Amino acid sequence: MAKKKQKQQSSATPATVAATRAGVPFTTHAYAHDPAAPSYGEEAAEALGLSPGQVFKTLVADVDGALTVAVVPVSGSLDLKALAAAVGGKRAAMADPAAAERATGYVLGGISPLGQRRELPTVVDASAAERETVCVSAGRRGLEIELAPADLVALTGARTAPIARG
Repeated sequence: MAKKKQKQQSSATPATVAATRAGVPFTTHAYAHDPAAPSYGEEAAEALGLSPGQVFKTLVADVDGALTVAVVPVSGSLDLKALAAAVGGKRAAMADPAAAERATGYVLGGISPLGQRRELPTVVDASAAERETVCVSAGRRGLEIELAPADLVALTGARTAPIARG
């Protein structure tokens, strides 16, 4: 995959800036976001003609009082117990949406694991390693960033673990 520098102002987000600064090869994919779509991730996969197993959603959970980022395929769901175990916690619940937006600097449906306002512990589902590339939100609804799973893990300082169901 060739490195694609984004020259359009509308494509620049903290996520793409972080990937560019790190010298990581990536491609962005834009699509027309439908505010009525029931699932942001499934909408992205369908709009871009990609497998739902290649497109990953970024979720923010509260693990024992600490916000933690989980990156799982849109074809599955987050196993909160597995996430807690992956970070050495006991209990996990989905984070308050407003807290997730404040901590990451992104709006729901556009939360990227890259370029977040505050560095949060991150866990990427182990299934990502089975793919040549994965897509995650690029920091805005209707914009995805495609990169190698190893680059996603390196840029976020993530650990990998089986945290997805389905």
